[in-house]
Amino acid sequence: MLLEPVETINSLSDPISGPFLRDFVGRGAYGIPEDLFPSGFFRFTRRSFLEASQFVEGLVFVKRENTVTYIRGYETRQAMQSQGLSAKRSASEFRGLVMQQEEGIAALISRRNSMTCSFNYLSRVASFENNFWVGYVARTVRESMSGDRAVRMVYEHLGSDFSTAMAAARKSGYCAEEDLIPFHRRLLDPARPFG
Repeated sequence: MLLEPVETINSLSDPISGPFLRDFVGRGAYGIPEDLFPSGFFRFTRRSFLEASQFVEGLVFVKRENTVTYIRGYETRQAMQSQGLSAKRSASEFRGLVMQQEEGIAALISRRNSMTCSFNYLSRVASFENNFWVGYVARTVRESMSGDRAVRMVYEHLGSDFSTAMAAARKSGYCAEEDLIPFHRRLLDPARPFG
């Protein structure tokens, strides 16, 4: 005897495309156009959550499998060590799901075993090569008197060239405001409070 409608049988194990979320979260999670948010490597920059005078530069890779867009990256060694965490690749890896929003994209990103989670929102900004997005990242941690839970963030699409990505990866880590890439610094607008 069939206990579920036929159209829900294949989606019961996938919470995003299952019947409860399909018309809500699911609508934005499938078929994101490449021209809205392309596949390839992205360099990102944001203020440090723990030290307001420092910034973090990093690298992520965006890929598509079927009609779903995923994001993957690694916390910098410095960031892991400053929090007293193991810098092993398995501990520093994060992955997420990209979803289309009305005026940009959102990504729900987590470390292995859902140890930490962040919500990212980005929208494209005008630039010469049309390869920049600006928005914010919010981390899921309890309220604290020190450190931020949400900061402004910039993504720069680098394309799919591995040598370009490796050059960006070598520069990943903490840096001071004066060491930021000039256009990243302009978009981050460090003097303006995030709000």
